[in-house]
Amino acid sequence: MGGGGDHTHNHEGWLAGLFGERTDLYFAITSGIFWLAGLLLQLTHTETAGPQIVLFSVAIATGGIFPLIETWEGLKARVFDIDFLMIVAAAGAIALGRWAEAALLLFLFSLGHALEHYALGRARRSISALADLTPPTGLKWEGESWVEISAEALEPGDRVLIKPNSKFPADGYVLAGESAVDQAAITGESIPVDKHGFTPTDSSSLPTFESIAAEHQTFAGTINGAGALEVIVLRGSSDTTLAQLVRLVEESEAQKSPTQHFTDKIQRYYVPAVLVVVALLNLAFLVLDEGFGESFYRAMAVLVAASPCALAISTPSAVLAGVARAARGGVLVKGGGPLELLSKVNAIAFDKTGTLTKGKPTLTSVEPFGKTSEQEILTVAVAIERGSDHPLAAAIVAGGEEKLAGLSIPRALNVKALTARGVQAEVEGIIYYLGNRRLFEEVTNSPISTELDAAMKELELAGNTAMLVGSAERYLGIIGVMDIARTEAKEALQELKDLGISKTVMLTGDHQLVADAIANQLGISDPIGGLLPEGKVAAIERLRAELGEVAMVGDGVNDAPAMTSASVGIAMGSAGSDVALQTADIALMGDRLDRLPWILGLSRKAHRIIQQNLWISLGMVAILVPLTLLGIAEIGPAVVGHEGSTIVVVLNALRLLGYKD
Repeated sequence: MGGGGDHTHNHEGWLAGLFGERTDLYFAITSGIFWLAGLLLQLTHTETAGPQIVLFSVAIATGGIFPLIETWEGLKARVFDIDFLMIVAAAGAIALGRWAEAALLLFLFSLGHALEHYALGRARRSISALADLTPPTGLKWEGESWVEISAEALEPGDRVLIKPNSKFPADGYVLAGESAVDQAAITGESIPVDKHGFTPTDSSSLPTFESIAAEHQTFAGTINGAGALEVIVLRGSSDTTLAQLVRLVEESEAQKSPTQHFTDKIQRYYVPAVLVVVALLNLAFLVLDEGFGESFYRAMAVLVAASPCALAISTPSAVLAGVARAARGGVLVKGGGPLELLSKVNAIAFDKTGTLTKGKPTLTSVEPFGKTSEQEILTVAVAIERGSDHPLAAAIVAGGEEKLAGLSIPRALNVKALTARGVQAEVEGIIYYLGNRRLFEEVTNSPISTELDAAMKELELAGNTAMLVGSAERYLGIIGVMDIARTEAKEALQELKDLGISKTVMLTGDHQLVADAIANQLGISDPIGGLLPEGKVAAIERLRAELGEVAMVGDGVNDAPAMTSASVGIAMGSAGSDVALQTADIALMGDRLDRLPWILGLSRKAHRIIQQNLWISLGMVAILVPLTLLGIAEIGPAVVGHEGSTIVVVLNALRLLGYKD
């Protein structure tokens, strides 16, 4: 069924237009009705065969029209495929006067065909439904009023209004307003995400989509909550994350799985071999004590029994259903290869920054020294760092302002960055410093006290970057800043262990102390710090040699070499990231690790279904061929067993579309 060639849908041009995309199903049902009518007539009116043959002929015509067109297309392409075997078998049955068997064969074959197209169509519709998420129009500001224009006409820089409970027409950022946005279609997040406006510091050019913080980013196709939002468009309709996702999923259909390559190979050699065997069986009357009619009948029965219809569709239907289900759950899987390989993974390696951690530093510790209060040290630190664009400075300012809760902070004057040591500034007439040990040893002309040194070391052992705050006369205390773990990381890693992942490894360029601290928090078995990109690749290769299939989870940019050398590369936080979508085999569209155990579970179920389908299809051939060869089974039972198995594997594959955790 489905032929295995590239001509599978060529008949749709002129025939499918009759009743839409289900034309082949209607033809199959019609064939079945006429076959049943012919059978009833045969059982009740045995004296004349004419009316029965007419009914069976209609059943043969309606059931055989699509396979006949497929066969013709295949022969033009010099392909002897399964459709060809079926047409030959039906013609043979007719030649034997077995009209009922010929009609039954083509009815069941066309029904299997129709179900195959329905299954693949349903999986494809599941994917193309993503493309329909974008609204057809958007409200654009035209200088004096909001004007409704086509979403396709929106360009980067346009300002659009998103009304409450309506869809976003483009990727962009929130300029004004506050609302909770349902991003499930893109990221798989089940809870709406709060969004609010911001103004970029550089107004002369548009920021890149990737540079926008998650709380300001908006995706085409997501649904606004109760508040109105004004959004600046950053990507045209063909470049949105949604458009890329649909494009990549469509491309992924062509990426075959290892099992699919195996079944394709079988079919390529198997079909000609069956034709040769059938030709030889036709000549059996020359050797055996039987007539040509008996030899011909046996040959036709073997032909029906040996046709690998179920084998042809068993893998593609499961792969497409699995890929479609993953896309609906916010995970992009690029075809059958990664889908099957992920199910065999024994170890998973993780990048640290942006994968296991949030990817940006957070103020984690404030330790005043002597008589200094927490408020005093924070006031000085925030005042000094407010003018800096360093990521650590941003963390101190954000965390400090939150803790100071609206207290007034003085303005720092004469702020000066001190390379590789820290920063100095004048706050309320006093020159303060914020930086490392070396800076304060230079300023005070003496080593720092053992008490302060011990406190700093304790913070550093826990993975913090520890900084001293004070003046030349006195120390105010220590501030600790750290890239903290994602809230869902620990639970996701535990779920992976529960699923039987034997080893979780962290690969990072950070110091080993930082790697150990994060690993202890999350329960990672093997943290490896101090790695350059080539070091990560070497670590992956060692893991593969030791454990077999290994997945690498990273942010898709600096981790691309390691992800490529792993069995399966998984991009984390790739909603909006072009690089991640292009380099990874699997992309977690939401910035969430909890999708990882889910997609691992889905891949294992898909692998199980593919294996079940293989056993069903090959098992049926292994049973039917000897039975028909020995004359135990006739064409009728062979038809039912063979085509029945085809329908079973299609329905089995469709179960993936309903996969839950």
